[in-house]
Amino acid sequence: MQKIIINNKDYGSIELPEIKEAKKIFERLISVWKKRQPIHIGYLLTRKRQHELKGYQKGGARDELALLEMFITLGEILRFKTTAAQKLKESIEHINDQAHVNLNISKRLELFNKKSESKTNKTYLFWDIENFSNVGPMFSHIIEPFEIEDEHIYISANPDSLYLFKREWEADLYDFGKTLNSFNFTKCDHGKNVADTVLLEDFKKLKLQNSTIYLVTYDREFKELFKNICHKSNNLYIIGK
Repeated sequence: MQKIIINNKDYGSIELPEIKEAKKIFERLISVWKKRQPIHIGYLLTRKRQHELKGYQKGGARDELALLEMFITLGEILRFKTTAAQKLKESIEHINDQAHVNLNISKRLELFNKKSESKTNKTYLFWDIENFSNVGPMFSHIIEPFEIEDEHIYISANPDSLYLFKREWEADLYDFGKTLNSFNFTKCDHGKNVADTVLLEDFKKLKLQNSTIYLVTYDREFKELFKNICHKSNNLYIIGK
């Protein structure tokens, strides 16, 4: 921990990231604050580096995120504005999370119910959107490549998640000319009627055969339930680890 003592006044402590230049940047920020000069993220990152961070970064830009976190925490302690730093931090996290998800989807589809794929004539998607809410990668890696028709897409969400994220989901879907109601979408109730249960019931009612099915959820038990009732003529794909 690094003590923050300015003009003999103790402002508390801050944890510096284990980065070579962290101590130097910290001392520079304290010096600028003492002079009552404007503090900005230019003291952390050059304009060139800020521009580079608008794209995907191998390794997730961990050092830059740690420095921004230090900057934001120091701003809270010394009460200087950190809005730009917060926005940059959120942008970096979003860009790299999306890229990570994109890479994962393309490499993690696994045939779950048999050793080799059989010939089928229809394709379906069962999607627990609150557990896997990255809309863009779903379209670019599953829906569009496998030409899954809207009426063959079943989506469910619990009410709390729907309340929190519906606007975000709808905004993402809008980019593809869709809304939640473009598909077989179910708003679940509280209690037993949760998203996974609804999708399982939809699957049971369809009694699918000779179909390729993509199940998108992180729930291992739910994947097994799907597998247990899946007809042997179907190809059941899941998102693996």
